[in-house]
Amino acid sequence: MSATDRSAEVFCTDLVRAQDFKAYAASLFVPPEARRAWMALAAFNAEVAHVRDHVSQPLPGEIRLQWWRDALTGGSQTADHGAVEGNPVAAELLRAMTLYDLPIEAFVRLIDAHVFDVYDDPMPDMAALEAHCRDTSAAMYALRAKVLGVNSPETARLAEHAGIAEGLVDVMLALPRHAARRQLYLPGDLMAVHGVIAEEVFLQQSSSSLKDALAHLRREARAQLDQAMAMVAEAPLAARPAFLLLAAIGKTLTRLESSEPFDPPLPSRLGILWTTWRAARAKPFKA
Repeated sequence: MSATDRSAEVFCTDLVRAQDFKAYAASLFVPPEARRAWMALAAFNAEVAHVRDHVSQPLPGEIRLQWWRDALTGGSQTADHGAVEGNPVAAELLRAMTLYDLPIEAFVRLIDAHVFDVYDDPMPDMAALEAHCRDTSAAMYALRAKVLGVNSPETARLAEHAGIAEGLVDVMLALPRHAARRQLYLPGDLMAVHGVIAEEVFLQQSSSSLKDALAHLRREARAQLDQAMAMVAEAPLAARPAFLLLAAIGKTLTRLESSEPFDPPLPSRLGILWTTWRAARAKPFKA
């Protein structure tokens, strides 16, 4: 491995450790030969999923996401001038895509789904939120499984349940941050059923109606998580490390049941490591 390759690999590992510690913790139990590609996937996801956190207007966010589309499809003149090779995350991801024959379409759908993030449009309904989770979190589970050598319809269904569970938990964890910038991922139909008022959410005012809506969302997340865990127990052994993140997600979901809407639990890194280690040792692991 050249010094440049090693530098890109270290950059991705450091980025994942800082921005997606659940994925970093799970990577410690991935076969060594697949760990570099795992980190490339996680680093790319961290870059794209957090675009909104680095821009104050939609246009710069759209430009960043378009850069990633062009970088992966070869459609950018910037790529022709070496900018892709100079970006350690892009370079590592392209290497992983080539080595493991990862489908470009999945990455493009993921990027397109995150366009929603750079705007303040409300999430219209539960179906739209689940579709967003399928194109983002679920896609990542399926890609991780493919890196581990497993690619089947059953694994795709498992990834879908896992991704929706993770996505719903992330919505609840991010509620204070989203509210502060007047962004709503709570589905509109769910808010209507429970009488949640958007302006109260933006002002971070807790209410019984908001708590009822979040309880509804937790039940949906739990149902998806339980289905995923039942399928993990039947999944090929090689695929199971791809779903180790579910252990920490399950722990967080349980803690959300006793937390306040605008004071969600923040798992410690030590706690995530301990939960992931225990899950990796269990056969099958539990969430």
